[in-house]
Amino acid sequence: MPEAPAADRETTEERANRELIELLNELRVALPGVQVLFAFLLTVPFSQRFDQLDAGERRIYFAAIMATAAATLCLIAPSAHHRLRFRAGVKEQLLVVANVLTIVGLVFLAFAITAVTYVITSLIYPGTLPRVVAAVMAGAFALAWFVVPLVYERHRTPAPRPPHGGG
Repeated sequence: MPEAPAADRETTEERANRELIELLNELRVALPGVQVLFAFLLTVPFSQRFDQLDAGERRIYFAAIMATAAATLCLIAPSAHHRLRFRAGVKEQLLVVANVLTIVGLVFLAFAITAVTYVITSLIYPGTLPRVVAAVMAGAFALAWFVVPLVYERHRTPAPRPPHGGG
């Protein structure tokens, strides 16, 4: 009889520990992107070409800043929660809340990147192209980050095979 997959042999505590480590590692990937985007956005008003933005583009730029700030808030919050509730026996609750915050943070990040792409494209190529580019970006984020993961089929990971014996 094949051996049960490792995930089936985990205790509830082991699973929660593993899931928390996985979540914090995933956040380590997303956070540098948010931080770089935020730093870039904070410098834009001081650039020479900022005056060329019309009122609509400034609103979209401001929305990008607010979305980036919200993404930063949501993506850093799980680390703060973990630190504040360390060894408090609330790891399962922390994981549920951290998962929601991470997904919301990714939504804000996708919006911010799309909005900033629109503003930059509108400075370079006025007309309808910025709208097309922003729509394609929004669709790409929606598809790659939020739709594709929902269509995965669940399959059991095969049990590891013993190494081939050598003479």
